[in-house]
Amino acid sequence: MSEERWKKSREWLERAEQIMPGGVNSPVRAFRSVGGHPPFICRAKGATLWDEDGNQYIDYIGSWGPMILGHAHPEVTEAIQQAEMVRLVNSGTEATMSAIRLARAATQRSKIVKFTGCYHGHGDSFLIAAGSGAMTFGVPDSPGVTLETAANTLLAPYNDLKAVQDLFSQNQGEIAAVILEPIPGNMGLITPKEGFLQGLRDLTTQHESLLIFDEVMTGFRVKPGGVQELVGIKPDLTTLGKVIGGGLPVGAYGGKRELMQMIAPSGPVYQAGTLSGNPLAVAAGMTTLSLLQGSDAYQILEERGAALEAGFRKNAQDLGLDLHITRYGSMLCLFFHPGPVTDYETAKQSDTERFGRYFRAMLERGIHLPPSQFEVIFLSTAHTPDDINATIKANREALQIAFA
Repeated sequence: MSEERWKKSREWLERAEQIMPGGVNSPVRAFRSVGGHPPFICRAKGATLWDEDGNQYIDYIGSWGPMILGHAHPEVTEAIQQAEMVRLVNSGTEATMSAIRLARAATQRSKIVKFTGCYHGHGDSFLIAAGSGAMTFGVPDSPGVTLETAANTLLAPYNDLKAVQDLFSQNQGEIAAVILEPIPGNMGLITPKEGFLQGLRDLTTQHESLLIFDEVMTGFRVKPGGVQELVGIKPDLTTLGKVIGGGLPVGAYGGKRELMQMIAPSGPVYQAGTLSGNPLAVAAGMTTLSLLQGSDAYQILEERGAALEAGFRKNAQDLGLDLHITRYGSMLCLFFHPGPVTDYETAKQSDTERFGRYFRAMLERGIHLPPSQFEVIFLSTAHTPDDINATIKANREALQIAFA
């Protein structure tokens, strides 16, 4: 990568590293797994970013999902300036932690089931075989998580219903909840096998446990009601994050009335946050949702996603490359792996070195991708057909460089 092209960004990184570990607040967002220096973004509009050095990019991160309408949508911006106050939580992590506490209180059980590679924030109960952050740095468990906490988190491979059945058999009457990303986006993009999500719904109902859908990534993005609306499966609790704030920091959790009435002050389960549900984030989220409903946004997102997928597939085929591409609506992942990729173990077999070369080549061509093989491309309604065509062209050239 050209050193002069990112001169100011390097200077900003040096300043950031003096006050934050690694210069970032979220480790997976750094460039350690792909190499090079991260551009410091100073401005965003629609599907375009500009960095401190004046470089321009077509953006496929979108604040890791929530910018469904693109950056700085004028109506969302206006709503931020005219906000009213409501009470929520501050992040997806808070939402998932609170949902697990509620599930344990409601069932009077201690254990939870999570899936290897699914990421639910940095709560202690979840940092056991977590998602993209842990995978990117090769540390699936975080120091500081006690053995006692880890013992209450049972692990199963995603898409393996039999493994979950076995856990219930081995832990009769002890499992409070099963939590999962219905469409995982933290080990790359993995899609559920036929019957997997319904099987979990049936299994948790049978054992009087709760089913929790973590839709921090997928809420609003695939449908206003998330994946659960699309597949027609209703979990007991749902957690949401930055996507409901239009990119601003916010989170929420909710579900059946009899469960939510257990939350203080209505009930005994404590959860509080002085600045929870800040009005700016709530206004941005409400405006984003209102703009999505009744519009052709989801049709546009599907068309753009399908076009990008088709272009990537054609490039790989023309170049004779055996790559695995997954897509779910406006979420897409290019695995440097022949596939199939169905879970954490198969995702880990991807060629991350080659992905790093591909990533740097795409950035050189003005395409801003997540800096990890195990993250997902997010499209927005602001991406134009010209953006898609430019990305497909860059993809072809970057693949040739990665496989040279």
